[in-house]
Amino acid sequence: MPFALILLIALVVTGLIWAMDRVLLAPSRRQTVLSLEQTGAAADAVDHARKEPLVVEYARAFFPVILVVFLIRAFVVEPFRIPSGSMEPTLRIGDFILVNKFIYGLRLPVLNRKIVSVEEPKRGDVMVFRYPGNPSVDYIKRVIGLPGDHIVYADKKLYINGKLMPQTPDGQFVYSEGQQHGIVSQKVKENLDGVVHDLLLSSRPAAAPMEFTVPPGQYFVMGDNRDRSWDSRYWGTVPEKNIVGKAFLIWFSWDSVSDGGVRWNRIGDAIR
Repeated sequence: MPFALILLIALVVTGLIWAMDRVLLAPSRRQTVLSLEQTGAAADAVDHARKEPLVVEYARAFFPVILVVFLIRAFVVEPFRIPSGSMEPTLRIGDFILVNKFIYGLRLPVLNRKIVSVEEPKRGDVMVFRYPGNPSVDYIKRVIGLPGDHIVYADKKLYINGKLMPQTPDGQFVYSEGQQHGIVSQKVKENLDGVVHDLLLSSRPAAAPMEFTVPPGQYFVMGDNRDRSWDSRYWGTVPEKNIVGKAFLIWFSWDSVSDGGVRWNRIGDAIR
């Protein structure tokens, strides 16, 4: 069950309990307390009559906390953890990131239906979205193609609307994923219409050229680890309705693959 739905259920349940107590049970308790005080009942009996039921006490305590968390996650910012190496070297396995939920417009929680437009995704954005093949699963990739774009991927290079996106070699990059350690890839800086970012290319031969046209209301996305990413080249484009938000900050990072502990140098890094 999606965490947003769990939060919504908890919010509704605690809110209903608290509201029902205030409307139905609290007046009865107050009347009982007043009657006991007028008859001179013992202080312990009065305090016992005044006390809220435990379930109501918990609901009253947790409702505002759940409400704040729900609103922040639904409309402002949401945390995610990077589980795979498809966005290496930009995002590493074990990075904990924050995603801006507001920048691409306000959406109804759970339903994910946009109600207020703000900005549209831009080329080069690192975007979190619900995987079209299974919307219960969140993916994170870089936006490559916008609605209407013509994309060609040939010889491990990108051509967008007939224009080559320049690549500049930047040494080697070594990382681990799963049971594989010491994976060596070539690190490259790619310029996506002014957005310069790092990507990885393996030594495996280039696949046959691929060509795509991005439909209206859809986005073409790719991982920065180009030869080890399951992305739009294989399963298609991302509908606007599947967008979650824009990744913008690494707030924590744990090297769980090689058991290297906290990556202190990544904490607080902006995601570009």
